[in-house]
Amino acid sequence: MAWRGYFVKWTKTECINSVSTVSRGSRFTLHPQQRCGFRKEARKPETWKRDRGIPEETGPRPSEAADAVVSRKAVPPKSGPPPPGAAPRRTGKLFKPFMFTIGFTGCSFGAAAILQYESLKSRVKTAKNEAEQEKNGKASQDMTYWHNWWNQLTDFQKQVILLMSFVDDFWSSLTEGQQMATGIIAVNAVVLCCWRIPSMQRFMVKYFTANPASKTRCLPMLLSTFSHYSIIHMAANMYVLWTFSSSIVSLLGKEQFLAVYLSAGVISTMVSYLCKTSTGRLHPSLGASGAIMTVLAAVCTKMPEAKLGIILLPMVSFTAGNALKAIVAMDAAGLIMGWRLFDHAAHLGGALFGVWYVAYGHKLMWRKREPLVKAWHSMRSQAPGGRGRPGGSGGDGADLDPQHSTLGSWPITTDQVSDTPNWLGLAVGGI
Repeated sequence: MAWRGYFVKWTKTECINSVSTVSRGSRFTLHPQQRCGFRKEARKPETWKRDRGIPEETGPRPSEAADAVVSRKAVPPKSGPPPPGAAPRRTGKLFKPFMFTIGFTGCSFGAAAILQYESLKSRVKTAKNEAEQEKNGKASQDMTYWHNWWNQLTDFQKQVILLMSFVDDFWSSLTEGQQMATGIIAVNAVVLCCWRIPSMQRFMVKYFTANPASKTRCLPMLLSTFSHYSIIHMAANMYVLWTFSSSIVSLLGKEQFLAVYLSAGVISTMVSYLCKTSTGRLHPSLGASGAIMTVLAAVCTKMPEAKLGIILLPMVSFTAGNALKAIVAMDAAGLIMGWRLFDHAAHLGGALFGVWYVAYGHKLMWRKREPLVKAWHSMRSQAPGGRGRPGGSGGDGADLDPQHSTLGSWPITTDQVSDTPNWLGLAVGGI
């Protein structure tokens, strides 16, 4: 019987080990959804308690209460518009974008005034040097030098130089407005190509889309102006910019146009932020439509009787004033009715800024740039190594007065550069 007792003892030991192994192996945390999906069936009321008069427990069992808690934690909160009686959304997060808009607009116009001063001084200096070269007879000597240099080049080098000369001639044939539009189109094309790189998607969404709900809100206000995800969207915006580029640059000048365009992109995005925050429709937006609307509104306000047309319908024509009214009415209807095809708030912000700038902003901002230009002129005059008459611009040979911009017998006023537009030759194409 000894072997029988040994066998029974060995069997009991193995059963205990197997049970403990299963218990330890089953100690894992279930996913909340799994725990809720495998609940036990409700226990039927016990008849013996009812026969003896013992009241039954009506509350949930401890296990059921735990499952209910887990199920409540597992259900995500519902997302949607707030109830009618809810408190309005806070707009405190828009303080930094608002200050960025004011600061960037001021810096843009200040930099444009300084850039115009430097450009005008450079043009005057170049004209003076050319006059001196013609007076000294150096032009004929230069022609002889370049003729000998050309004969020493290989055929391939000559072909490359001819190609570069062709590109330079094409660039020179463009108006100043078309040249500015070409640079803007090139920047937009580069950003469009960056959207096609998978590794840059997160970076592009963070910095090249404007969203008031994002943590980064200030810098995208500017960068989203050069951002397009769709080729059709970019082509439509850039076509309108190319069409009105010559008119707006003739009206404002290159430097002032660049300041207005950049400021319009930031201001229109700020208006979009305000509307999105007030309505609770927090979705990202991108594109140059706000800045384009500023350009279109400025030209249409200054030239309301100009005839415009549609590229696909050449037989249809209308005035610029009526076109602006129709576009503003459509965007206003889209904003009121909640259309999400376009950022109608940004369109309206850009259009209103363009109308305001042509009517009042030009006098309030650009005409009062003289103190800043004088301060820059004085700082340049006090630079190390500066020479020339007192109040001159330094040792570059160009004594330029910021108020009258005179150089010897070269009287040039700064207002002649941009404040007096040359309306002859303005050609406004179709939208």
